[in-house]
Amino acid sequence: MQFTQEHEEIRRTLKRFIDKEINPYVDEWEDKEMFPAHQVFKGLGDLGLLGLTKPVEYGGAGLDYSYGVVMAEALGHVDCGGVPMAIGVQTDMATPALARFGAHELKEEFLKPAIAGDYVACIGVSEPGAGSDVASIKTAAKKDGDDYIINGGKMWITNSLQADWMCLLANTSEGAPHKNKTLIIVPMKTKGITVAKKLRKIGNMSSDTGLIHFDDVRVPQRYRIGEEGMGFTYQMMQFQEERLWAAARTTGGMERILNETIDYVRERKMFGQTVLDFQVVQHKLAEVKTEIETLRALTYRATDLYVNGEDVTELASMAKLKAGRMSRFITDALLQYWGGMGYTWENHISRAFRDGRLGSIGGGADEVMLGIISKRMGILGAK
Repeated sequence: MQFTQEHEEIRRTLKRFIDKEINPYVDEWEDKEMFPAHQVFKGLGDLGLLGLTKPVEYGGAGLDYSYGVVMAEALGHVDCGGVPMAIGVQTDMATPALARFGAHELKEEFLKPAIAGDYVACIGVSEPGAGSDVASIKTAAKKDGDDYIINGGKMWITNSLQADWMCLLANTSEGAPHKNKTLIIVPMKTKGITVAKKLRKIGNMSSDTGLIHFDDVRVPQRYRIGEEGMGFTYQMMQFQEERLWAAARTTGGMERILNETIDYVRERKMFGQTVLDFQVVQHKLAEVKTEIETLRALTYRATDLYVNGEDVTELASMAKLKAGRMSRFITDALLQYWGGMGYTWENHISRAFRDGRLGSIGGGADEVMLGIISKRMGILGAK
């Protein structure tokens, strides 16, 4: 990717905001297991950072996706994984299909305030019996006059305890599983929606994650995004941006904890010298740096192709796979050099160790990414 002055200004602006409005409060938000999403999102919206790739007529900047990748990478500067993930849901998971396929009136009502930071959004795909297997969702939306009546449940939904609206994937017919689904905007204060449970996780503590029930929830059919029955296709398209976002955020986050570790082992003494003086440590840190740059190169290549209009499902899946596995390898390797301090709850490296484990599960598990890659290679089910 060729960076412009505008790319660098976005990076600097976001890092300044993080240093002032996010990082000083991360420990408090982690303890509370929730951060003030409306407050943070409004600050980002005022800076124009929630709509970098969205249409200008709805308050966005109308920039290509390389600017979104730069933003995702800069979010690695946040001292936790939960807050960046919540922001990524808003920018790259709940809103791309709405921006691309939604009717003008729908974008005025939901996209515009999301870009401004006035609304918090969430994406409702996963269910108790259908996580990575999107085709198996059971939530149904049946027509009743000019409305849909929605019944079912969604689980592991980031932002759902604070969200103003959900981009919901539901079955709208009895047809083939890849052709019977529709994306529908559902305001979260609609009658019949119940937040059944706030899920407690091992990491990403500041990100609220809910189990949501829908009992005869009525929304107008005009809240449908694009064509009925195209929801699965639209969601697969959204996944391209979600997975590129995840890879870019991982490079930024891993680079941050690598630099923090280097600073620490440069000062930590052992056997009359610093830990950094040991060649084995130097080599491991060099290996970690190489892994980070490998993922960055893959992500940038995929982004270039995506900006040029190409389908990057294979490369985005590779980047997502690499990001999840790299998070596990790097955080484990670096935590070792912190010794007992690395095993304390509040330490940034232990937090990254816990937060990073989600990378191989959320947004499509490693095994799903491998299946996609195998299919693209033409070897899936080969005999």
